[in-house]
Amino acid sequence: MARAATTKSASNSSGAAKKPAAAKRTSRTTKSASAKPAMPSKDELVGFYRDMLVIRRFEEKAGQLYGMGLIGGFCHLYIGQEAVVVGMQAAIEDGDTVVTSYRDHGHMLACGMEARGVMAELTGRIGGYSKGKGGSMHMFSREKNFFGGHGIVGAQVPIGTGLGFNHRYRKTDRVSLTYLGDGAVNQGQVYESFNMAALWKLPVIFIIENNKYAMGTSQQRSAAGPSLAQRGHAYGIPGEEVDGMDVLAVKAAGEKAVKHCREGKGPYILEMKTYRYRGHSMSDPAKYRSKEEVNKMRQEHDPIDTLRRLVLEQGVDEDTLKKVDREVKDLITDAADFSQQSPEPDVEELWTDVLIEAR
Repeated sequence: MARAATTKSASNSSGAAKKPAAAKRTSRTTKSASAKPAMPSKDELVGFYRDMLVIRRFEEKAGQLYGMGLIGGFCHLYIGQEAVVVGMQAAIEDGDTVVTSYRDHGHMLACGMEARGVMAELTGRIGGYSKGKGGSMHMFSREKNFFGGHGIVGAQVPIGTGLGFNHRYRKTDRVSLTYLGDGAVNQGQVYESFNMAALWKLPVIFIIENNKYAMGTSQQRSAAGPSLAQRGHAYGIPGEEVDGMDVLAVKAAGEKAVKHCREGKGPYILEMKTYRYRGHSMSDPAKYRSKEEVNKMRQEHDPIDTLRRLVLEQGVDEDTLKKVDREVKDLITDAADFSQQSPEPDVEELWTDVLIEAR
């Protein structure tokens, strides 16, 4: 897996028993909690902890810079959802592709994009990944096989399907990770993509990050049916519900889905049950839910705190984690400083990267 920002890391589910009623279900949706994978090594666990902490601290700093007026436009933070992208990155290999929506900073960092470049793009500086012209929602890195955050709801899903087509057309065993939210899953282009991916058996993993509220409407009020993981059943696409607050459960489910795709069996859907602590964007006061609900999730299911406890239980000493905490703090401080010191793009940049002459 590409370690967040600068390095590479190597690679518990809950194991909860299914309710008796589950045996009567006829849907093909499964729950990853039914199988408990082998415990990763101590180094892998510390690597996951670091990767998630980088995303958390980066997003906290981005929120601060936005409040100071140093970041303009929209800014959608990923705080609370870190286990999803870190677990999925641990399940793939170099050459696999990633595309996502506008809540994208965490995906970039997990893919190995530099914290400096991501933060500088947020502040509109030339040192950013899109030379300061894309901002929060539009950054790309061909080098890291990250094909962007996309500002139009659901628009990245056909793109991710196209990446899957590219992998199959070129006869590779690469896989396309295509992220979308619980709000986007109701868009028509999503189902066109499901149909095409299933028809041509494209190696696409559709990862639905169900953080419960989309832009502000509860998923229970906006989405019919018992499970978003079932949304592909009409096309023969298997789906699985995953505890998106547990990085090890995500990794295990991701490995299963990746294996399915690499074997040429077509697409797979993973519904990640996760939660965002902040509003939909920085301008959202999130009055549609109570503070008690958010605090309860933070106290009982925070993905980083949960993993930290597990790491300590596995015999890693507190000093090791404190060292990681300091390194991450220094990394984010450096990224924030760079994002303010990097020059603004020259006016001539208005004319670059807007047209390509093809023969």
